[in-house]
Amino acid sequence: MAVHHIPIISFLIIASLPFTIAVEAKGNSSEPSDADRIEFALNLEYLEAEFFLYGALGYGLDVVAPELAGGGPAPIGAQLAALSPLVRDLISQFAYQEVGHLRAIKKEVKGFPRPVLDLRLGTFARIMDSAFGRRLYPPFDPYASEINYLLASYVIPYVGLTGYVGTNPQLQNTTSKRLVAGLLGVESGQDAVIRTWLYERLEVRVMPYRLTVAEFTNRISVLRDRLGNAGVKDEGLVVPMALGAEGRVVGNVLAGNNASLSYDRTPEEILRIVYGTGDAHIPGGFFPNGASGAIAKSFLQS
Repeated sequence: MAVHHIPIISFLIIASLPFTIAVEAKGNSSEPSDADRIEFALNLEYLEAEFFLYGALGYGLDVVAPELAGGGPAPIGAQLAALSPLVRDLISQFAYQEVGHLRAIKKEVKGFPRPVLDLRLGTFARIMDSAFGRRLYPPFDPYASEINYLLASYVIPYVGLTGYVGTNPQLQNTTSKRLVAGLLGVESGQDAVIRTWLYERLEVRVMPYRLTVAEFTNRISVLRDRLGNAGVKDEGLVVPMALGAEGRVVGNVLAGNNASLSYDRTPEEILRIVYGTGDAHIPGGFFPNGASGAIAKSFLQS
C-alpha cells in the first residue's frame, strides 16, 4: 500500500498517519480520489482568499502567508475596495478564514501552487454584462463601493458552497468527509452573511445603473444556472412564491431546493461557471489559464 495522489477508487486511513488521506489502488483508476476532489476545492479557496484579502487589506497571500501560495503567480488586478469599517471588518474575517481553509486542505493533500487568478475590474464587468445581457456603462467596478464589492462577493463563495455539497457524498473516508463538512460550514456562513447584508438593501439602487440589489442578485443567479447547465441550482434574494420556502414566502435570504436543502454542483459545473464560458474545457473568467489539480486538468486535456 502506498500513499499517493493519483485517481483511484478505494481509500484507507493509515493508523500511524491519522491526518493523511491514504489510498489503495483498486478498480477503475479514472475515478477521482478523495485527494483529487479535495485538491479541486483549492482553486475556489485561492480565489476567495485573494479576493477577500485584497478587498479588505490591499494585499494578499504573498504578504499574509506566502508559503501557501506555493510560488504561484500573484493575482491579476486585485485591489483594495472602498469599504466602511464594518464591512471591511467582515471581509477581513472572511479573508483570514480562507487562509485557514488553505492551511487545512494543504495539511491533508499535497495541493498545488496558486493558479493564475484574474480579479481585474474587467473580469467582473464582463460577468455583470453577461448577467444583464447588455453592456453596463460605466463598466461595473467591484472595488468602487461596498455595495459593488458585496455584489461581487455574491458571485464567488456560493459556487464553492455548492461544490462542497456535491463533493461530500462522493468521499470515501471519514477524514475527508470531516474536512469538507468543516469547510462547508464556514463557506455557508460567509454566504449567509453576504446574502443577509444584500437582503437588507433589496430595493437600494446600484448607482449609476439604477438597478436594484434584488435585480443584480437574481440576474447573477440566473447566469450561474445558465453557465452551469444543470437545471436550477441557484436563486436570487427574491423568488416566485412557488420557489420560496414551503411555497409560502418570496424572500429568499438562503438559497435551497423545494425541501430547503442546499443545492449541489459537480466540478464540471463549477468550472463552467468560474471560467465564464459554460464549458469546462475552455478556460477564462477568473482562471484565464485554467484551474489546477487532476480533475480540472482532465477537462483541459480532453
